Amino acid sequence: QVQLVESGGGLVQPGGSLRLSCAQSGNFFSVASRGWYRQAPGRPRELVAQILEDRRTDYAGFAEGRSIISRDRATDTVYLQMRNVTPDDAGVYYCKIRGWITRGAPIKDYWGQGTQVSVSS
Repeated sequence: QVQLVESGGGLVQPGGSLRLSCAQSGNFFSVASRGWYRQAPGRPRELVAQILEDRRTDYAGFAEGRSIISRDRATDTVYLQMRNVTPDDAGVYYCKIRGWITRGAPIKDYWGQGTQVSVSS
């Protein structure tokens, strides 16, 4: 059984930085991608950044240049760092892993419960 637990959310001042962590428990047979998504009230969930198994990274336009997604392979933890945060960055941030839980299983998305990020002075 795989579980993803996000942490690091909270109140951030405009212009400040955030650092989120996603801890994975349980194992995958294989992983296609690990990513961070966010959802603001009344808006659809959107990709922030993802990291592929070949270590390539992909960022949404709003995150490009001020965000870094990284992975600690030793601890199976995925991080998201974002600087120059604005009120538009507020929302619930979710970690997602897309992968195969066992050999022969269908590919599936696994989500964490989310961590709230608020932006205010």
